[in-house]
Amino acid sequence: MSPSRIPVSDLDLSGTVRNANEVFPRALACLLATNIEAKLDGTAALQADWLAGQLTHAGDSPPAQDIMQPGRPEQPTLVAPQAVQRRSAGTREGHAALIHALAHIEFNAINLALDAVYRFRGLPRDYYSDWLQVAAEEASHFRLLRDHLRTLGSDYGAFPAHNGLWEMAVKTAHDPLHRMALVPRLLEARGLDASPAIIAKLARIGDQRGVDILETILRDEIGHVRIGNRWYGYLCAQRHLDPVATFHALLAIHGASMPRPPFHRAARQAAGFSEEELRDLESRMR
Repeated sequence: MSPSRIPVSDLDLSGTVRNANEVFPRALACLLATNIEAKLDGTAALQADWLAGQLTHAGDSPPAQDIMQPGRPEQPTLVAPQAVQRRSAGTREGHAALIHALAHIEFNAINLALDAVYRFRGLPRDYYSDWLQVAAEEASHFRLLRDHLRTLGSDYGAFPAHNGLWEMAVKTAHDPLHRMALVPRLLEARGLDASPAIIAKLARIGDQRGVDILETILRDEIGHVRIGNRWYGYLCAQRHLDPVATFHALLAIHGASMPRPPFHRAARQAAGFSEEELRDLESRMR
């Protein structure tokens, strides 16, 4: 049976496979869950069982079928990035739309972390520990943002959103080196750079709760990018590749844009970017 066709009867209400003692089918079930609470609760239970030593990561056979689209609710409607309407955060609707956009990023990040667990086999146990931690923390971030969005009279699904993060997951599904380079080191690191401006915007409109949530997320996301850097470095060393040159080669291969300054240097350095690489990135944009 292909992994994208696990019958509903094989799933319990927390989105996990009954009686499974391996991490891969459990991660897949959470990844495919379309119900938000099932995905969130299943992800938390998955990490708890992993930490309790109840799950194995035996076997290095690849997934039987690619997951072209993870489980998600019917809403929000997905549109092209350029079709996402820009709104002023100074209006009630614009404020809610901003928090919604952030929640959507975190929802995608849950699936990205689960896919990093399910997709790539034969890696050290610490790799799976790291990405299960990321998945659980992204689920926590999503809860914080969704709860805050509800205090603004809205909810997740109320605004259209784009699928850019997951599209990069599909492009890099064949190789963990590509995934580590272009999701945590590129897309999530861009989030580090954007965070100060978003926090300042929320502060200007008097959203202290939003500021507090974003500061928590920034702290955790530094750790997530650091995890991406860790495993990118591990894979480069394993393949005898220069990390900086390989990163630029992968940007070209996948048609991805070069990271643009200004960078949140302190956050990037805490996340494992070297001073040499930061200077290199800045010099390429002059």
